[in-house]
Amino acid sequence: MEHVLTAAPAELTQGKLRRIGEGIGRVVYASTHWVVKRERSPREVVALILLWRLLRRAEGILPGPLRRKLLHGPSRQIRLLRLLVEGIMLVVPRGVWFTSHIRSVWTTYHRRNVRGARLAEERLAGTSLVPGKVEFPPTRVNISGWPGWLLVCEAEERAETTLLDKLIDLAEEKRYSEVEIWLDRFLHLRQSGWQRGLFSVDAHLKNFGVNGDRIFLLDTGGLTNRWNEIEDRLAYEEGTPRPHVRLGLKPALSSRPDIADRFDELWKATVNRSVVEYHWPE
Repeated sequence: MEHVLTAAPAELTQGKLRRIGEGIGRVVYASTHWVVKRERSPREVVALILLWRLLRRAEGILPGPLRRKLLHGPSRQIRLLRLLVEGIMLVVPRGVWFTSHIRSVWTTYHRRNVRGARLAEERLAGTSLVPGKVEFPPTRVNISGWPGWLLVCEAEERAETTLLDKLIDLAEEKRYSEVEIWLDRFLHLRQSGWQRGLFSVDAHLKNFGVNGDRIFLLDTGGLTNRWNEIEDRLAYEEGTPRPHVRLGLKPALSSRPDIADRFDELWKATVNRSVVEYHWPE
């Protein structure tokens, strides 16, 4: 899909767009083929950082079902807790909650998010490695939930599913040969990014989308071209004995340790300094 200025796709203005996901910095709404994003305010982002820190501290004492619901994906409970934290932030002095640690996390997140978006625009726009995008004059669209509507000037191609969900679904159907095909595609995609002088320090499978036989990057916040950050990440990878677990594949491959072992070996043989340098442009 071309990155061109055009009229807003008609389906964006027909009915309400459904909320399909959210992250630290944005909330995503979708029509059948397109997604639009609402960027969170700095206060919302800081409230979420505070909330996740509190939940991690309480992880050991939370009942299992509640812990999974709160810590493994967006939920209505998380949204309500975030609003509660925001209310507390309004009445508690800034110095109490905006600690040096929170400030550091916020600064790191903001810088990576801005830089990743810029790098993706400069080096990946118009390629198959990122969603197709259309730009149009500011257009009002209706959305489910608060605030009820958004004024947007661009939309991105909607993924059929995330790569993680694709692999989990294939594993549940015992289609393990296809699981390995998709994992190979994922590693080839990463190498395509390296050839363009980009490395993702947050290459979790949930950050990649799938359409047809194609994989593309959904979250550009982890992109970097700085070798000090790449070296730090590669050093971390060297110390990770089971990459498939970190990528979220433990449940999917629990009954096929042979596939997990093969993937871990292939990951180690691919995601290392010598291979990244081999693909890196001069």
